[in-house]
Amino acid sequence: MSSMSRRTLLTTTAGAAAALAAAGCGASSSGGTGESAPHVPHGAGGGPAGGTGRTRAPHQAVTLIGDGSTAHTGPQPNQPVAERLEPGQTPPQFVIFSWDGAGEVGNGLFPRFRKLAADHGATMTFFLSGLYLLPEQEKLHYAPPNNPPGASDIGYLTNEHLRATLDNIRQAWLDGHEIGTHFNGHFCGGHGSVAHWTPADWHSEIEQAKGFVTSWKTATGWHDQDPLPFDYEKELVGGRTPCLLGQHNLLPTAAELGWRYDASSPGGIQVWPEKKHGVWDLPLQLIPFPGHRFEVLSMDYNMLANQSHAATRSDPRNYPGWRSQATASYLAGFQRAYETNRAPFYIGNHFEEWNGGIYMDAVEEALKHIASARHPDVRLVSFRQFVDWMDAQDPAVLAKLRTLDVGERPTGGWREFLADT
Repeated sequence: MSSMSRRTLLTTTAGAAAALAAAGCGASSSGGTGESAPHVPHGAGGGPAGGTGRTRAPHQAVTLIGDGSTAHTGPQPNQPVAERLEPGQTPPQFVIFSWDGAGEVGNGLFPRFRKLAADHGATMTFFLSGLYLLPEQEKLHYAPPNNPPGASDIGYLTNEHLRATLDNIRQAWLDGHEIGTHFNGHFCGGHGSVAHWTPADWHSEIEQAKGFVTSWKTATGWHDQDPLPFDYEKELVGGRTPCLLGQHNLLPTAAELGWRYDASSPGGIQVWPEKKHGVWDLPLQLIPFPGHRFEVLSMDYNMLANQSHAATRSDPRNYPGWRSQATASYLAGFQRAYETNRAPFYIGNHFEEWNGGIYMDAVEEALKHIASARHPDVRLVSFRQFVDWMDAQDPAVLAKLRTLDVGERPTGGWREFLADT
């Protein structure tokens, strides 16, 4: 694998989950009671299947956009080259880590996982909540659909944390990560829930989210700060809705705005994806949950919902076992897909220290474990990089891949299975 290619992480398969229910930031399966620095080169992996080779942009002049909150700085560094599969070639195993909210609130989790990604040659997707770049004293500039002006169910960041978030978003993009959106106010219940929003409501929410990112200097008065090094109008090609709600009415707006994917569906299984309204539908997926007959959605919140019934601070005596269970769940999901249909694996996270931070530890340990296996055909990428690869493929090949069910191996092996496409 070249020093600029990507590797590694998880997969899953999905069987039958007993129930799904939206709760908190996700939905979970619980058998009927669910709640829901600079780039560091890789040490292994590679091969043409994954889109080998990465581009590092030469030094570019900075051209400010608008009030200077964002800027044109040239092509994003550390991006893979998407290559088309050859007939009979084994597809790579893609694993996409994503982070909802993506704010740094003083717990050090944002820089922790940027470093982890750099250490293991990974890129991720950070779904930034637009309100995290709007000072609370300016909150009345936010007009959430079906909610009072300035309302938000996730609150606003302090100035210190807003600065830290800007620093981390800035460096994350330069490291090669994607900056998507988690929208703004995170409304999950009642009349104002995103579940009830119309396509026009979603359009308003998205335009406001973009506005907060592209005008934070005006809102904060920090005109001496460096800009974010990207054009957000071009960078923003996908997102995940709060609590995995409202995708049905979001998709027409997403398609109208030219989005390339949406990661908001809660009921996915580990199969190759397809498009809805011309937008790639990339849902969280059901994966094995050790010790149970049902499966769990591939998100930290859903692990929590099944282990501590959505309590974020439980008896610490349970933490070691729950941490091991969550880690094993990710690894079991990876192994199932890697050894069978090679469907991409999507993992959702939050920068939260729920139950003593065990879910952050589980994600880190799973990533490290699979990275250390040095599989030559595993790719740790962002959602945007994954859909770049998908769009580079022969549609007939993708259609053939979609015929494989959860945990199903290709008949006759990959060489035979894809030989005639």
